[in-house]
Amino acid sequence: QVQLVESGGGLVQAGNSLRLSCTASGRTIGSHSMGWFRQNPGKEREFVAAVPWVGTSTRLADSVKGRFTISRDKTRNTLYLQMNSLKPEDTAIYYCAASRTTIATTAADYDYWGQGTQVTVSS
Repeated sequence: QVQLVESGGGLVQAGNSLRLSCTASGRTIGSHSMGWFRQNPGKEREFVAAVPWVGTSTRLADSVKGRFTISRDKTRNTLYLQMNSLKPEDTAIYYCAASRTTIATTAADYDYWGQGTQVTVSS
């Protein structure tokens, strides 16, 4: 079993930055790919970014390319999402997830989820 805990969310003005962190405990996640999703009330969970279990080839949603960066520190069992040039439409609850697949961009491919952290971007 893997437990994931997100942190780093908050309220920021448009144009500013935030860095989300996701710390894993329990079984090692060294062999899992990791990802970030976001969700607003009444809407489906939306893919944001993913990083594979090996290698550095990341995936980013078109809506965040050029602004967000995903990275992981396996020695610390921690996943990061650096969010720059934030926009009001980035407002959502952000979820960290782990997948036993090589890399995944679909929520159904993820096996473990955190509880989420709220990000609110004011205009």
